[in-house]
Amino acid sequence: MISDFHTHTLFSDGELVPSELIRRAVYSGIETLAITDHADFSNIEYILSGIIAVSNKINAENIKNNNTFRVLPGVEITHVPPSLIGEAVNLARKSGAKIVVVHGETLSEPVEKGTNLAALNEDIDILAHPGLLTEEEATLAKNKNIYLELTYRKGHCLSNGIVFQIAKRAGAKLIISSDAHSPDDILTENIYDSIAFGAGLNVSELKEIKKNAEELAQKYKP
Repeated sequence: MISDFHTHTLFSDGELVPSELIRRAVYSGIETLAITDHADFSNIEYILSGIIAVSNKINAENIKNNNTFRVLPGVEITHVPPSLIGEAVNLARKSGAKIVVVHGETLSEPVEKGTNLAALNEDIDILAHPGLLTEEEATLAKNKNIYLELTYRKGHCLSNGIVFQIAKRAGAKLIISSDAHSPDDILTENIYDSIAFGAGLNVSELKEIKKNAEELAQKYKP
């Protein structure tokens, strides 16, 4: 079983309503799914109210039926100026976010320089697609117990290799996520493993990432 802590729905720029994303994730073999739509000060509370509502319904049904699948409500703080990231993260936590992701300095978008460092100084779970990760950033992630993402997303995945190498040297924890926006983006175990091997990981390193995912799932699992 695999977990995915970075996905999107119609609450931002994804194609699916949460229930369809959830159903497709279950069918693909995902055991823990975080819904983390793009968010800033305009929509954090609105997004989370909807995601929490559907998560509570689905989780209650699964608990009643002794199913192990769980949904975790979250957000991806996206293109917020570095000086305001802390405030956005605090609002997300106050609004009920379990998983807080920050949209890192990917190579494929004009994310403001300093975003990675600002995010890593806050109470977040994952720094998504951090681009040309530095030793300083990876060390801070290790010290703060923040996961660095290896992503399936086109464009963002261009730096997976360097993220792995720098994180490995620093001893920082890695996580694999889909950054799913459409049905075709949803992870299967074969895709999950291919992301790892494509970034240069070996089998034992992949097993460590799966342990990281289980650790994060257990931290917030209802």
